[in-house]
Amino acid sequence: MFERQATGQAFVKLDGRHVSLGKFGTEEAEQNYRRTVAEWKARGCWGPKQQVLVKHVIASYWKHAEVYYRKNGNPTSELSVLRLAMRYLNELYGPEAAAEFGPLKLKACREEMIDAGLRRSTINGYVSRIKQSFRWATENELIPGGVHQALQAVAGLKRGRSRAKESKPVPPVDLSDVESAVEELPRQVAAMVWLQWWTGMRPQEVVQMRMCDLDRGGRVWLYRPRTHKCEHLDVDRVIAIGPKGQEILQLCLKLDPEASLFSPKDAERDRRAEQRSCRKTKLWRSHSNKARRLRRGPKAQNIRDCYDTASYRRAVARACGKAGVARWSPNQLRHSAATRIRKEFGIESAQAVLGHRNLETTQVYAEVNQQRAVEAMERFG
Repeated sequence: MFERQATGQAFVKLDGRHVSLGKFGTEEAEQNYRRTVAEWKARGCWGPKQQVLVKHVIASYWKHAEVYYRKNGNPTSELSVLRLAMRYLNELYGPEAAAEFGPLKLKACREEMIDAGLRRSTINGYVSRIKQSFRWATENELIPGGVHQALQAVAGLKRGRSRAKESKPVPPVDLSDVESAVEELPRQVAAMVWLQWWTGMRPQEVVQMRMCDLDRGGRVWLYRPRTHKCEHLDVDRVIAIGPKGQEILQLCLKLDPEASLFSPKDAERDRRAEQRSCRKTKLWRSHSNKARRLRRGPKAQNIRDCYDTASYRRAVARACGKAGVARWSPNQLRHSAATRIRKEFGIESAQAVLGHRNLETTQVYAEVNQQRAVEAMERFG
């Protein structure tokens, strides 16, 4: 807050614009200053009297997203997706007035995405994020309310009724492919694969397992991940682990309750031990010194204590290539578990195991068992 020497009035400069606050040094000026700055921050630093362009909406919404889309202090993958969605909007209509952005311009952005070869589901997601940015701009009084209301008239693309490419559904993985790939995996990664196969947990949930997150007091163990996909919705995630999953975990338990059960460092240690056991020549002192330098060098320090979903996925992909089977991803193990549970116990049980809030989501993961329909028609039809 500054004072005009000629008039004694207080003012503040925001976005190159001087805002008068009243007589300098008074309580009224202080109150106006706090209110003006608070509204300025809430709007994303663009004042209501300026002509707000589309690029201003993008910049302001991005500042909001950097704060909002965080989990445990780290940015989520939503920011990367949002950046890709806003690229099309900024390239076509960045310099234009945001108040004049309507349904036809949004559909023009969508056509650019179709021409770029994006899948229909991806395009619908990008368009939804663009709408969300204008809803946020309306909420913070950057643009008139009618802009966002008009954009809601743009419906999502329907399957088979547009030029957009269709995504292939993610199928369950066959047990034979899993068994072939597991033979080429380190012990730690193989344990994660089989644990997903029997419990249906997400890759993010299996890679972060620790002793302190396991309740082993009952016949069925309960696993509570320290972070999971829906924690921002105040939803608890408890994963039940039966006898087969417990048998896998018994081989991976550690004394340190905070240590990761599946560690790349353990896998590297096992690999080097196997190399030493297969040596056919004598291990000279120079070899021992070199191995010691490797264990203490920068390369060894770069090995993480815990797998992440990307390294887990890459390990499985490499194993599929070595085994000569069709490549599959850890997410498909969740689909396989859901399909088996639905077949044996029904869709509600599959929903409970997977931790979904509604059955529609479970339908995506659990394929319909066609064999039951065939057996019913043999007896009834």
